[in-house]
Amino acid sequence: MGAPATHAGDTRTVNLEDLKAMDNQMFESTAERTFQYQESLPPLPVPSLEGTLSKYLDAVKPFASEDEFRNTAAIVKSFREGIGKHLHQKLLQRAKNRRNWLEDWWLDSAYLELRMPTQLNVNFGGPGPYLEHCWPPCEGTQLERTSMIVWQTLQYWDLIRTEKLAVHKAGNMPFDMHQFRMLFCTCKVPGITKDSILNYFKTESEGPCPSHVVVMCRGRIFSFDVLCDGRILTPPELLRQLTYIKESCVGEPEGDGVGALTSEERTRWAKTRQHLISIDPVNKTILETIQSSLFVIALDDAKPYSTPDDYTAMTLLCLTGDPTIRWGDKSYNKICFADGTFGSTCDHTPYDAMVLVSLCYYIDQKLKVVAGKWKGSEVVRDMPVPEELVFTVDDRVKRDIALAKEQYRKTCQDLQVACYAFTSFGKVAIKKRKLHPDTFVQLAMQLTYYRQHGKPGSCYETATTRRFYHSRTETMRPCTVEAQQWCKIMLNPAASVEEKRHALLAAFSKHNKLMDEAQKGKGFDRHLLGLYLIAKEEGLPVPELYSDPLYAKSGGGGNFVISSSLVGYTTVLGAVAPMVHHGYGFFYRIRDDRIVAACTAWKSCPETNAETFFHNLCTSFHDIMQVTTLSQL
Repeated sequence: MGAPATHAGDTRTVNLEDLKAMDNQMFESTAERTFQYQESLPPLPVPSLEGTLSKYLDAVKPFASEDEFRNTAAIVKSFREGIGKHLHQKLLQRAKNRRNWLEDWWLDSAYLELRMPTQLNVNFGGPGPYLEHCWPPCEGTQLERTSMIVWQTLQYWDLIRTEKLAVHKAGNMPFDMHQFRMLFCTCKVPGITKDSILNYFKTESEGPCPSHVVVMCRGRIFSFDVLCDGRILTPPELLRQLTYIKESCVGEPEGDGVGALTSEERTRWAKTRQHLISIDPVNKTILETIQSSLFVIALDDAKPYSTPDDYTAMTLLCLTGDPTIRWGDKSYNKICFADGTFGSTCDHTPYDAMVLVSLCYYIDQKLKVVAGKWKGSEVVRDMPVPEELVFTVDDRVKRDIALAKEQYRKTCQDLQVACYAFTSFGKVAIKKRKLHPDTFVQLAMQLTYYRQHGKPGSCYETATTRRFYHSRTETMRPCTVEAQQWCKIMLNPAASVEEKRHALLAAFSKHNKLMDEAQKGKGFDRHLLGLYLIAKEEGLPVPELYSDPLYAKSGGGGNFVISSSLVGYTTVLGAVAPMVHHGYGFFYRIRDDRIVAACTAWKSCPETNAETFFHNLCTSFHDIMQVTTLSQL
């Protein structure tokens, strides 16, 4: 069984009203401390075996012939009556001694044990929305804007450090905030068979926290402290440090570009890293400086001109840009383009996208208030200049860097990105029709895939389970029997509007029910993963349920053809590569008047096309609207 499905962006919650669409999200709170509810959150429940298996059977139906379904039903029955019962009991035992039975397993099987290059295949990235208001693309603004955005980011770090960041809630129910500890001072470290996560962050009450940033520019690496006499550097002070770095690089030879090694296959990178450390103890110190840094600032010479309606160029570069100026294992790389626009690439291992969405939305709102300008003191205190971190490299390391760059370039050239705004309508019009906006997009996606590919598309949608202790996500599978029946009716010229509407409402209702159950810990994918991992730990043969062709065909084992996530109702968008070669990555955000989507596909797959998918999706949006409008006349 391959890696289980995993993707970012779990900002959908119990319902739209509860979240207040995150638009009115309160960022600061003095009444409650950020992590005060952690100890009182309920443990992650284990669903019933009966419930999981019956949901699983329902989920494979759209992909099965009658014979195949009969066969799978028999496999499921013998699993339920035999080995499944034993594995389930073992899982219940495990859950008795842990507040989250899945947490360690999920980190290992979804992320740390993967051996493929993770920078492009697992990281998520995305464009900053600041070009939509005070910061349209403009040359000559890179450093000044970067100093402002870094300052805002450090204010957010301070909110978490002083535990003043408001607790996320659905209504009055607090969500787990543990992932916010992983945004800063966090890095993945490659291992020969399994990676690990190093987290150096501490709240103020826990003790000192690293306070330096790393800046990467033209293959070279610098570092400086963001505190002076215990106070965060102001934008003019940050600008001085950034200007020093940029001027040190302009007109000089490029650096060795050691950062490119983080884009390599994991075991290869682990071996090169061991070799780096063995050449010179200084290299180990530099690695530790990067790993413990707050985040990485990438000063990028690229100018990916983008607009509020077309973010394609920026999004593509966030996912596939210069590997010598990112540290792919870092939990946050802030990419600062030469045209004064911004993006990011983040290791997905320690946290899900909603953490970054919260940070970027905070920056966006704060920048709007001051129109992107610093209104404080221009005084620059006396402080040490940034230090350059120079690795000692030998021929082997240089060869490995060249190989990593080549491997990365080849894969990046294969990635197709289409990132556009659909502007005909948005959340307001959808809600007027009493439809859930997220379900609206998901069903439109099902119709699009069915229309374009002539068959059902197994789909993963992220459901947040953050109401439970240290919990992250569950899989919600939008390709339901009801969704497929509706797709068929929609494409049948003989079907009446009433039939289309009736089938649509049934599909909506099923989707909303499954999403609600998934968020309440009653999904089935994580449970099936748990049972699989118990068998593995006990040295038992893999149960037939997992080798049955329908398991993978319906998306199991990380085989979802559409890997999708609602990134929220804010201004912030993300993007991710497809989970499988013949699949799509699909992240989207929903605004009052528009839906902005980032669709990815692999060019080497002749069946898929991200551009076509987006355009067909726009048709599907109109189709659903028409069915609901006409039927109300």
